[in-house]
Formats: sequence, structure tokens, C-alpha cells
Amino acid sequence: MRSFLVEPVVTLQPTPHLVLHSSDFSNRRIPLVGNNCWTIGRSEDNTFVIRDRWISRNHAMLQWMETGEFYLIDLGSRNGTFVNGRRVSIPVTLQNGDRLTFGQTEVDFFCPLNRPSSSADDPDSKEFTATATLHVRRLISVLVVDIRDFTVLTRQLDEKLLSEVIGTWFRQAGDIIREYGSWVDKYIGDAVMAVWTHGANGVDRDEAMRICQAINALHRMTNNLYHQYPLPFPIRIGAGVNTGFAMVGNTGSGDRPDYTALGDTVNAAFRLESATKQLGLDIALGERTYQYLAEHTGNVDFLERYIVELKGYDSPTPTHACSFADLDRFLKTTLGTLH
Repeated sequence: MRSFLVEPVVTLQPTPHLVLHSSDFSNRRIPLVGNNCWTIGRSEDNTFVIRDRWISRNHAMLQWMETGEFYLIDLGSRNGTFVNGRRVSIPVTLQNGDRLTFGQTEVDFFCPLNRPSSSADDPDSKEFTATATLHVRRLISVLVVDIRDFTVLTRQLDEKLLSEVIGTWFRQAGDIIREYGSWVDKYIGDAVMAVWTHGANGVDRDEAMRICQAINALHRMTNNLYHQYPLPFPIRIGAGVNTGFAMVGNTGSGDRPDYTALGDTVNAAFRLESATKQLGLDIALGERTYQYLAEHTGNVDFLERYIVELKGYDSPTPTHACSFADLDRFLKTTLGTLH
């Protein structure tokens, strides 16, 4: 990942961009183009390298979503990330004209209504490829992971520690989700949504196991935070997984696909995660997710079947739920059998 080049601000261009306020009083324009995710920090491996000793090596991240929104995520920085003077604890949706502060560096965010673009998006460019938003019906699995008792945590931690803990959680959650073959589709307050796309033949064994492994890794990572930070209690998460058909859009360009999923399959995953609180368990799977897991492993005794009332649904919904301890035992037994 290379460092960015800045250019003097002349006029406001119709593309999302940052305006960096330098110590010599000269403003610099940083275009948000050619990507959907940009990292900010002192380290050379960031998209935007800022030479400010008050900025952490990996300080913050900007992420563009298919809905047109930009999220700002603090990556557990030492001195914090601020939007209009307020410290960022959970991913924040940016508004046109917001003032961002990283260390002692101030940056203004500007976002017209169009999405990030690149030369590949220009029909007159030699590098142009057809990348208009294309929605296709695909079989997907949606994972929603939510931090439990987050409001209680915010009342017991000071802002600096809260920002560092939650920033670390979001950064590591993203790494785990990518490691197991998915991507973070949305940040929703204190939760993340990840999506796996499947082929025409359904969910294969490896895909089903990777989803389970991702959930287990997220649980372990969350537990470890209690040993890394002076927390009043261990942080807990809940997870909902649902598999089904949805409209999946590719809004990326060239070799940078950017997918997002819409529809009832996605909505049900959120409702299943909420249902774990009613059941007093950690993980809830939709019926089709359960069926694929049973088909490929034949070892789903660790899951109990329940009928739950999901908000917004007229009829009761079957789900299969378990604890993280149950999932861990299943993975140890099954992976030992399969390999």
C-alpha cells in the first residue's frame, strides 16, 4: 500500500475528499478515489501517511459503503480520533463538512452525493471497465455480531479507554472476517455485518466451516480484550447467521469488487442475533444455515432447535442455537475428523 500524494486546494471538486490543514497554513486536498477503504496513520503501510508524532502508527480508517455513507473508525489509537470535537468510540457516519482530528492534525471531510470514482470509472479512459452497480440474485450467508451490554460498558469506562478498546475490537474483527473469506459489509453502532457469497451449488463444506471458525475466532478475540485492558467485566458478543438468496450488488471497479447485500436474508440475520438474548445463548443459526452444516458434517447435536418470534415477521421462525463453548467443542471434534 503506497503513501498518498497531496495537491493544493483550488476549487471544490465533485468527488469525496479530505482537506488537510498543514502547520504552514497551506491546505492540501486528499481525494477519496479508487478504493472503498483508506487507513490513516504514521506507518508507511497506510493509505494516507501523516507525519504527526501524536498520531498512532495505525490510527484510523475511512470506509465507504454502497449506501453512499462514509464511516470513520478509530483503530485503537493512543490519542484518539475526534469528529467535530467529539471522540470516536464506535464507527461514526460522516457528514459533509465534518472536522476530523487525528493527534494534532485537523482534516475537513467533504462528500458530494456521488460515490468514490477512479480513472476506471471514466468512460473516456482507456482503463474503463463497465462497473455500474449490478445487482444479481446470489446465495449468501450473513453474519451479524453484536457487543453485549455496550451501554453499561460506556458508563463504566472513560472515553479514552473505551475508544481504544472498541477500536481494537473493530480492527481485529475486520481482520478475522477477512481471514475466513468474507468482508465487513456494514458497521451498525456496536455491531458488524459480514457476508459470504456462495456458488450455484450451494454452501460447500469449507465455506460452512469457515463461518463457524470466524464466529469462534471473534469470540476468542473478544475474550482476550479483558486481559489486555483494565475492563470492569469481560466483553461478550452475540452472533446471528442466516443463509438464503439476496440481491447482491457489485459497485466496485476492475479488480476491486465491492459487494453489498440487500433483502430479507440480511434482515433475518439481525433478528436472529437479537433472538439469542431471548434464548440466553450466544449463537443462532437460520434454518438453511443449519441444513448445510448438518449435510456437510453430520454432527450438529450441539445445536438445540427453537421456535422464536422475530420482530417484523408474521409467523414464528425456527432457529438452531448454542453457546460458544458448544461451538468450540464442535469445531475441535469436526476439524479433527475432516482433516
